[in-house]
Amino acid sequence: MNLENYFISHFNSNYIGDDGALIDGYVYSKDAFFENVHYKKEWLSYYQIAQRAMLVNISDAIAMNATPKYALLSVAMPKSMSKKNMSALAEGFKDVANKYGIEIIGGDTISNTKLDITITIISKTSRPLLRAKIRSGYIFGYTGELGKSAYALKKLFNLGKIHKHSKFIDIQLRQDFVQKSERVLKAGMDISDGLFSDLKKLTSLNKIGLKFSKEIPKSIACSGEEYEMLFAFDKREIKAVKRRATQSRTKITFFAQAARNRYTNRCKAHHF
Repeated sequence: MNLENYFISHFNSNYIGDDGALIDGYVYSKDAFFENVHYKKEWLSYYQIAQRAMLVNISDAIAMNATPKYALLSVAMPKSMSKKNMSALAEGFKDVANKYGIEIIGGDTISNTKLDITITIISKTSRPLLRAKIRSGYIFGYTGELGKSAYALKKLFNLGKIHKHSKFIDIQLRQDFVQKSERVLKAGMDISDGLFSDLKKLTSLNKIGLKFSKEIPKSIACSGEEYEMLFAFDKREIKAVKRRATQSRTKITFFAQAARNRYTNRCKAHHF
């Protein structure tokens, strides 16, 4: 058990285990975005920092087929931060919130030695997409292309520059595909820790293994912070899933089936 899972294991709640906590039709989710942990200030403008922090958090709501409604922001910032940069940060938060119909309803600001952000998103859903309920024989798939986030991160660490539409900055969330597919998808989550690592969460929860139908290189499957959708569905619905993908103009890849064996994650832990 890695340290993240060890810490979480101390809290006994039926609401823990999905991308957010589902309570009476509402989904509550929260993620941190800390300087020198999740990003370096040299990589992004203040507007982009806020943009990415919001999108990373909204991804959890969309992964559960929930519509984000409200946001609470906690921002710890240096005293030396200029009003111009504060305004750019605020504009980044507001623009993404407006795009997704979210109202920012409060939060907290404190002085800090660096720029650290945590956001709580409150969403509503009538048909939640959870991580459980995967049965033997179900097909696994993911949206989009994987590996580009790791490529961009490597470039940044090597002091290179990335395009403003790079996946590291301009995250494309799959809300349309998830909403159109809500009848046929049986389980899902966003790919934040890498495909292989997130598959471990699903297989452990559902007490299943995997039979891969195609080989996926570690360079792709270990790429974290992709924020694509990982999903599972009954193989009888494969035509319906393909149809929904076409309707939403979403590239999808089918790569495995649930099986009665043991799945082993071949990637290193991202958090601890």
